[in-house]
Amino acid sequence: MHRSIKGLAVATRELSAERAARLLVDHHGLRRVVPELGAAGARRVLAERRCVQLDPLDVIGTNADLVMQARVDGLARGAVYDALLPGHAFEHFAKERCLLPASAFPAYREQAAETPWWRLGERQRRLPAGVVERVLDELTGLGRAATADELSDHGAVEALDWSGWKGTAKATKMALEVLWTQCRVVVAGRTGRGKVYDVPERALATARAPAPASFGRWALGERVEAAGLLARAGGAHWSMLREVREGPLPDAMVAEGVLEEVTVAGSRRVYLAPAGVLDREHPEDDGRMRILGPLDPVLWDRQLARHAFGFDYVWEVYKPAAKRRWGWYVCPLLHRGRLVGRFEPAVEAGELVVKNLWIEDGGAFDRAAFDAALARQQALLG
Repeated sequence: MHRSIKGLAVATRELSAERAARLLVDHHGLRRVVPELGAAGARRVLAERRCVQLDPLDVIGTNADLVMQARVDGLARGAVYDALLPGHAFEHFAKERCLLPASAFPAYREQAAETPWWRLGERQRRLPAGVVERVLDELTGLGRAATADELSDHGAVEALDWSGWKGTAKATKMALEVLWTQCRVVVAGRTGRGKVYDVPERALATARAPAPASFGRWALGERVEAAGLLARAGGAHWSMLREVREGPLPDAMVAEGVLEEVTVAGSRRVYLAPAGVLDREHPEDDGRMRILGPLDPVLWDRQLARHAFGFDYVWEVYKPAAKRRWGWYVCPLLHRGRLVGRFEPAVEAGELVVKNLWIEDGGAFDRAAFDAALARQQALLG
């Protein structure tokens, strides 16, 4: 199929559902673990994936742990933060809150001055005048990274409320959230006491590097690379880039050959893909069954996962128990390029327990491969 963009005839390539599934598994690095172990492997995966979505829930590891452990050997539960922070990564919004490679910081630093991210104005209105600058001055003068509790107490503020989810009621913590949103401080680590903050000039070698000429163009390229197939129709995977999606930039980058358009047989949706993604070489499958995090990038687009893999997945942690089809925290299982099932894990007395297992129809389920996946996960629990 062809259409005209800026007077140029642009081809839209159609994939079968099976080919789309194979593209996603290959593109997201789910055939074989990277050759580097531990921290070095985590840094490579972050550079290749562009972002790793964060979520605080920790049943057998947080989502960031599980995303990495599906692709890296030797990275224990919780070690992802030590591997990447500080110096190799920072936290900000991509598809929701994510770990991002340090190389992306200059783009965010410049954009933060223009974009009202994450209810920034509401936080600023609730803080007493001058608190934000006083917190920044204290952290800068301290000469090292610090948690909010290590800084001066500036009293209480009215907490933000997201439909029952309460934010901080402490002015110092809220001031740090404002500074973090503005990229004037960065998260330099995570401990049992909470996030550790520092000024970017100490935490990141890229703090003063030049920014891309166009944040929108850079960010769209990064998001398409992160997704593999990015539906033009919108969705949560376009988070923070709505104006880019609705503007002329996607068409322009397709016309230039930087991106290409792809459709999947049986669906009317049109996707953006990195140019040449279908011609990239990938390793052979290592035969492992992989436990996926609920927010693994291969599952970002639930509708695409349903169409390409025939796998209907909804993360039900926010649903009332009576409305759940599967369970509270359920992890998909990937084996040899197919989503073959899902299970509900728990840790009891230090042991990984399978509370429930659901096997997909249409293929044999390899129990030995599942047992091996559980054994690997048990070893990483610490």
